[in-house]
Amino acid sequence: MSRTIKFAKAGGPEVLEFIETRVPTPGPREVRINVKAIGINRAESMWRNDAYIEPVKFPAGLGYEAAGIVDAVGKDVTGFAAGDEVNLVPSFSMNQYFTYGEVILAPDYAVVKHPKSLSFTAAASIWMMFVTAYGALIEDAKVTKGDFVIVPAASSSVGLAAIQIANYAGATSIALTRTSQKRKRLLETGAEHVIATEEVDLVQEVMRITGGKGARVAFDPVGGPNFPKLISALAFQGVVYIYGALSEGVTPLPVLEMIAKMPTIKGHNIWLTSGDEARRKAAVEFVLEGLERGALKPVIDRTFKFDDMRDVHRYLENAGQFGKIVVTV
Repeated sequence: MSRTIKFAKAGGPEVLEFIETRVPTPGPREVRINVKAIGINRAESMWRNDAYIEPVKFPAGLGYEAAGIVDAVGKDVTGFAAGDEVNLVPSFSMNQYFTYGEVILAPDYAVVKHPKSLSFTAAASIWMMFVTAYGALIEDAKVTKGDFVIVPAASSSVGLAAIQIANYAGATSIALTRTSQKRKRLLETGAEHVIATEEVDLVQEVMRITGGKGARVAFDPVGGPNFPKLISALAFQGVVYIYGALSEGVTPLPVLEMIAKMPTIKGHNIWLTSGDEARRKAAVEFVLEGLERGALKPVIDRTFKFDDMRDVHRYLENAGQFGKIVVTV
């Protein structure tokens, strides 16, 4: 028997339940994993509230990321065997698989070998943050030397990954944060520039930094009423990626300025990359190479115990963390 966490209805952290279940037998192309650490994502809070990009099928599990040790493999699984240390790359629906458990099943395509240089805790934090940012900045925008990249909500795990990836590609990162409280840490983490949006004029600062040209790319998990400022801060024919919905308000579009600047606005999520075998393989290789070179580094805000998962979700929803929340099992 092992414990998993499920919920039978949408609601606050109190709906999360610890369920004793018989250890599942892996089916064809499935891998069974003894979980050592779980990476926590904002998507799981949205999922718990049934406010995500797909409807929840109750009762439901949660979780996209984990690191652990293979316990058993199903028919037709190649490349993995019992005893292997592995991680999961988010590339499945939480209606099908989940990671909030002591022993879990995962599809073999989502499983990658554990980076030897990382602890289980660190490895559980890296794949959502780095692959999400990679998909927009490297795979699609192809940022390079001379590009400026605006990163709103820069202290989030994906925001910090975007800063590191922009730097790794030779671009210049411009981190956005509401106040100066996190400025020092953002600079230490690699941000070339930090703008405290409640203290200075965002557009004026971006134009000063870019010599009046504006930034070619903005990578935005917020949206909401301040979105037009990002359009104003873009260069001519720049691109904005919207990959989250941290602001629950309406996201207005400044139509006249868009006609003048001709920007591209793209919805973005990890699935375009992780859902395709060739793209997923390229992303994994990029992240592993960046880790080896020291250009990409996990940034962990806080760790919790598995028994404290309700408190984990309460902490997650305070939105004050700097980097990733990880749960140890």
